[in-house]
Amino acid sequence: MIVDNTEVVIEIDQQQFHCAMDVTMHFIGGKWKTVVLWYLRNDKKRFSELKALMPQITEKMLSIQLKQLEADGLIKRKVYTSKPPLKVEYSLTDFGTSLIPLLNEIASWGRKTGNEKGKIVKSV
Repeated sequence: MIVDNTEVVIEIDQQQFHCAMDVTMHFIGGKWKTVVLWYLRNDKKRFSELKALMPQITEKMLSIQLKQLEADGLIKRKVYTSKPPLKVEYSLTDFGTSLIPLLNEIASWGRKTGNEKGKIVKSV
């Protein structure tokens, strides 16, 4: 990318990005990451709660997405071991919370586009 007439790259964890959009998509790209973040925007959730909110995702894929989001610092995983059964909750970090305005805009655009190019129908 060009900044002040100089070609530059963004380097994060020894990975180079040639465009600011690449940085954003590195963190939220893919089919499920934004959906997981969206469902965590207001409150913490357990794995089973997230799975119920996203019936089309497999447990394996949800587990992979949660691990990636946690590794990227967007969500945190809290394990409660005080009594069986083990309880694990996921919530946004401050870094993840900084994405909320962007997620709101993406959702707004999606609703508008859904209304303009399709229709909103009741889920079966």
